[in-house]
Amino acid sequence: MRILLIFFLLISSNLFSQGDIIAKEYFKNGEYEKALIEYKKLYARASSNISYINQIVNTHQQLEQYDEAENFLIKLMERVNYPAFYVELGYNFQLKNDFDNAKLNYQKALASIDDKVTNVFTVARGFQNHSLLEEASLAYEKGMLLKPDFNFNVQLAQIYGEQGNIEKMFNSYMNYAKINPLAAGDVKRAINDFISEDGYNENNVLLRKILLKRLQQEPNTLWNSLLSWLFIQQKDFKKAFMQEKAIFKREQESLDRILELASIAAHENEIDIAKEVYNYVIDTALDNETKLKAHYDLLQLEIKGASNASYETYRDKYLELLNVYGRNGETLNLQLSYAHFLAFYMEETNVAISFLEETLKEPLSRMEKAQVKLKLGDVLVLKEHFNKALIYFTQIQRNLKNSTIAQEARFKVAKTSYYKGDFKWAESQLKILKASTSQLIANDALDLKLLISDNKYEDSLQTALKLYAKADLLSFQNRNDEAIELLHRILDEHKTEPIIAQALYKQAQLFEIKLQFEKALVNYEAIIANYRDGVLIDDAYFHLAEIYEKQLNQPEKAKLLYEKIIFNHADSIYFVEARKRFRTLRGDAINS
Repeated sequence: MRILLIFFLLISSNLFSQGDIIAKEYFKNGEYEKALIEYKKLYARASSNISYINQIVNTHQQLEQYDEAENFLIKLMERVNYPAFYVELGYNFQLKNDFDNAKLNYQKALASIDDKVTNVFTVARGFQNHSLLEEASLAYEKGMLLKPDFNFNVQLAQIYGEQGNIEKMFNSYMNYAKINPLAAGDVKRAINDFISEDGYNENNVLLRKILLKRLQQEPNTLWNSLLSWLFIQQKDFKKAFMQEKAIFKREQESLDRILELASIAAHENEIDIAKEVYNYVIDTALDNETKLKAHYDLLQLEIKGASNASYETYRDKYLELLNVYGRNGETLNLQLSYAHFLAFYMEETNVAISFLEETLKEPLSRMEKAQVKLKLGDVLVLKEHFNKALIYFTQIQRNLKNSTIAQEARFKVAKTSYYKGDFKWAESQLKILKASTSQLIANDALDLKLLISDNKYEDSLQTALKLYAKADLLSFQNRNDEAIELLHRILDEHKTEPIIAQALYKQAQLFEIKLQFEKALVNYEAIIANYRDGVLIDDAYFHLAEIYEKQLNQPEKAKLLYEKIIFNHADSIYFVEARKRFRTLRGDAINS
């Protein structure tokens, strides 16, 4: 008997599920008469199911059977005390253009919150479902007034945003963040679409005033934090730094936020303020780990813009830091950076190799030794000692199988083989890396594999591909002038081969490194004109737009190029940034 009961319940449940699917399908396809029949069948078996009740009303309304919907709701309300039905009845009157009765029922729905405050949940949601924003906001406001423990600030903020009441929206989000400080990240994401990079934008000014007023009335580091975030969006890093210092002085906790600010400023090429922030951390930090991190990041920043004449000064800085903090696991990044500096900047590859071989003798973990070997391999590739480099990369793969650093080492095996002209072995390694857990490695592997596979069959001697690989190696070796000349040779001697687009793109990137933007512009425009269906078209659009925007001060031309990516290349890795840049150049104040 029990088995039969279970079997019956399963069949009943299945019939309900099928009926629901059929009804939804009819409704979706606009077959409202059939949908109504199915929903009535479902309602007959589950007369308390709100979803079926709402769908019956909705279907009647789609059929313009407003009287039938009204009668159904009135009979239902005689049986069930559910104040949200007043909203449905009011909306039905509204569809009949009977606005007096609509307003009367909306008022009854709102009054029900006075009788029982928990009615606010269903009543407010009912109003929102019909885009009755004014009534929905009144419901939420009344609920919070009657029961202050209720927190409908997010719902209210969303409604105010839809209504265009930006000040109320900002204040509601601030109220929510005050009650839930851990949700500050969600608040930032929500209001990000309503501000821009322009500090004089109306919404930016309004938000800044709101936060400053709250800070004056109630000192709270939350407001400092949100002000800092706003200033960062506006790229006003000096003001953001002032807020971050205020937070640190009050809380005396980690300096991580200030280090992050320095990193953002450096990334945005605001070098002076980035240096100021790093120096503040060096002077303020009490622990060696934070001081060392700031020293390291500051050194990388300074070297990036340094001239050859100042290299000796930076060598001394490295040695001074290593003398203070020692050669150990904690200073490994500094040691690797020093070796890189010796090899790639001062061209002292033998000194770098000796230094790294000494580092390997330190008591390091397997992962730390792998990092040293990875750098050692890079220096050996720089010297074109490819086979020795391959030994180190292969050791990493064997010792730390399936790790990210092992995958990185495999990619370096492929790249080194490609530099050597061993395209077959390089391609075999790249096929494996297409499934890498690191998206960056997987993307790089795919790009290199496509480069090889698209060009290896064009010429049995693979002349053009070998020349391109040599140019790529010269670029890796910081011999950019030689790389540019070799790419010129490819463009002159292999005009009909598919590698031309890649050669134009690589050369354009080297021109940008050398700040020769007009030459880069010519190359990107050649790709757009002649290789519109190629894989580099979105790269060319984006980099060309950046040159027009940031180097040539021609924002209208940049805007048109960003627009090309938005409308024609929605799957591009540049899509999100292109849309952001386009909206900024268009002067958008809010999300549109």
